[in-house]
Amino acid sequence: MTASPFEVESAGVVLRGVREGSGRPVVLVHGLTAHRDLVVHGSRALVRAGHELIRYDARGHGESDAGPEGSYGYDRLADDLDAVVGATGVERPLLAGHSMGAHTIADLALRDPSRWGGIVLISPASIGVPLDEESLANWDLLAAGVESDGIEGFIAAYEIGMDPDWHDTLVRIARDRLSRHRDLAAVARALREVPRSVPFEGLSELEGLDVPALVVASNDKADPGHPRAMAEAWTEALPDARMIGEGEGESPLAWQGGRLSREIAAFGAGLA
Repeated sequence: MTASPFEVESAGVVLRGVREGSGRPVVLVHGLTAHRDLVVHGSRALVRAGHELIRYDARGHGESDAGPEGSYGYDRLADDLDAVVGATGVERPLLAGHSMGAHTIADLALRDPSRWGGIVLISPASIGVPLDEESLANWDLLAAGVESDGIEGFIAAYEIGMDPDWHDTLVRIARDRLSRHRDLAAVARALREVPRSVPFEGLSELEGLDVPALVVASNDKADPGHPRAMAEAWTEALPDARMIGEGEGESPLAWQGGRLSREIAAFGAGLA
């Protein structure tokens, strides 16, 4: 099947994406510095399983327009997702998002849980409280790297403190995803602003998100930025959630596009 491109305007920002397949819709929402193909890493298993797959680049990422200064908070990112869902005309879709994408989904879904068939929250990394100054400084260091020397500047900052066992894989993935952005200055702005936003006010808010949820946990050694304990906390707080993850010694399930797609398809098949 051929993917059909689309454009959606949200508060003056043009978001670009593609849709393909037919059947129950799944909307993919990527993470910070990623792009629309990275939630399931290019896998088409969901299309083959009978889903319509809708994926788009967040503002300031991939092929989408940059947003103005101060427009990268989760309230605005959730508005963008809402605009994509509205413009594509799908009803009660599954929403599946990684990290920033998972937070964006939580922000939007909390507004009206009845609109969604189910949510897949991959590697959540926020408990709904502001980050401390040390954490924000690390994000600012990545932004400064992009601003000073583009992709290589980001990599130089990203490598600091990296587990040597995962170095080559992480650097390869990072360099590839950053090469997909047409406006690295916008990515740098997102790196400064998104971490200063929270998608909800404390984990207790998730108790009001009464929609079937699948939480995907990450391996701490490979992906310390998305602690397994965070996924466990989300799973406990959500009223209708279960958690899955990779086996001991495996690469994170969040990085395995085909397997992750099959897990999302199985989750969708079990919903009403």
